[in-house]
Amino acid sequence: MILEWPCPRADDPNAHEYAFGFHHGWPKCVLLVPALFEEANRTRRMLVEAMRLFSARGIDAVLPDLPGSDESMADFSKQTLDGWQWAMRAAADHFCATHILAVRGGALVAPPGLPGWALEPVRGAGLLRQLLRARAVNAREAGREERIEDLLAEGRANGLELAGYRFGATLISDLEGALPRSHLAPIALSDIGGPALWLRSEPGEDAAQSTALAAHIAAEMFE
Repeated sequence: MILEWPCPRADDPNAHEYAFGFHHGWPKCVLLVPALFEEANRTRRMLVEAMRLFSARGIDAVLPDLPGSDESMADFSKQTLDGWQWAMRAAADHFCATHILAVRGGALVAPPGLPGWALEPVRGAGLLRQLLRARAVNAREAGREERIEDLLAEGRANGLELAGYRFGATLISDLEGALPRSHLAPIALSDIGGPALWLRSEPGEDAAQSTALAAHIAAEMFE
């Protein structure tokens, strides 16, 4: 179901954001912090299926939109990692989350104070380099030469268009030094099997992988 939660911003103290979730008020609730940028689209189906499986086990599960992404009305160019972490903290409080499941770059903005897991967490610098390389390749295919070092310098100073998103200079700088939250227990892809969906060119899903992910987490929640 589609849910709403209050997420005040400096430009709109009454702002709300959307989330997809199965929220019945059960004692245990997992807040899923999505992967960042285009990886969020590629992994969403997997997470939604895992959420259905959580619900079948008596666990609430909520997947909030990061401000500036998906159905959010916030300006993406004004987003920062600190702002996203604050938003995820607000979502966790509103939905009474007891645990966190962060995916890939979501581990960079997971809120502190709650136990949980990070699926294949990645450094911010790694995500940024991946985006810069993709832009440089696209430029080369279009007959232009764009060097990663030059793009990075431009991004630090003025922001940059990457993968269809307008990154502000602050977000570029944030990513360069960001590390996954150390309080989250890492889950490797080898722990649950299946493909690295975030590497695919189009969104995909793997039912067995979703089942294994939900079972892995539920087993630890109820041990």
